[in-house]
Amino acid sequence: MCNKILVVDDEPKIVDAVKAYLENSGYIVFTAFDGVEALNQFEKVNPDLVILDLMLPKISGEEICQRIRKQSRIPIIMLTAKVLLDEKISGFNIGADDYITKPFSPRELVVRVRSLLRRCSDGISPLYSKMSWNNGNLEIDIDEMTVWKSGIQINLTPTEFKILSSMIKYPKKKFTREELIEIALGIDYDGFDRTIDSHIKNLRSKIEDDSSNPTYILTVRGTGYKFGSGEI
Repeated sequence: MCNKILVVDDEPKIVDAVKAYLENSGYIVFTAFDGVEALNQFEKVNPDLVILDLMLPKISGEEICQRIRKQSRIPIIMLTAKVLLDEKISGFNIGADDYITKPFSPRELVVRVRSLLRRCSDGISPLYSKMSWNNGNLEIDIDEMTVWKSGIQINLTPTEFKILSSMIKYPKKKFTREELIEIALGIDYDGFDRTIDSHIKNLRSKIEDDSSNPTYILTVRGTGYKFGSGEI
């Protein structure tokens, strides 16, 4: 599974250089040149990592970082000309995972990207260990690996819990069947991608009020599935 990276900077030459180096390293790269476009791209492509310049038109990089952190813990690398220590500390305080100053080496940036993604290879932590949706209709405790439906504990298989917990870590992310197979069954699984459909069917039968009209595990036509959380 290739990692998707969103590169946000208002300088086309920087974006082009970073994009070229990342693509040569096997990453799928999306770009944005201002704050509004960055947020739109984030919602559209569900990247695995964001490289974010702080000095952006329309919406600042700081505000974009804060908005992303309200819904996701994906890695964020700040890319900026700001060099003062207090400014770097401020960037970390609002949710950045790494910080690189201009001018920089694209090769160094690729190394930092690879290192950060490797550190997150066990999965991104959700925003909260305990979460509930639709006034307690569905409750999940990630740390305890428990799921409750209308106040009754639901027994999920380890594979079903992996699928569900992974999907809630990336709200609105559209998962392909291949991605879910890698998450649930491992990269060495050698079988049909439709196997995941059986796990999804079983999962829906346990957590949905009406499995034929699901609220949580939604089908994305032509792609796979996503978690449609409703009200949290």
